[in-house]
Amino acid sequence: MSGTLPPYVRLANEIAVQFAHRPPADAATAIANHMKAAWDPRMKKALIAHVEAGAEDLDPVAALAAQQLQVAAK
Repeated sequence: MSGTLPPYVRLANEIAVQFAHRPPADAATAIANHMKAAWDPRMKKALIAHVEAGAEDLDPVAALAAQQLQVAAK
């Protein structure tokens, strides 16, 4: 990896920081709801693919949110 995060990873991590005061499950649901409402479908799809590929650079709570997005997309 070049050290530069893709924009959707950087943004998901930044959003996760904003919800760090909440329990992880609640934070993940709030993040997923925000992504559903505000993110472009291509960004959501890219984030889900990133999680499926391992997503070592993604905040764990953001990864949980992405998994919720994936379930909702099915």
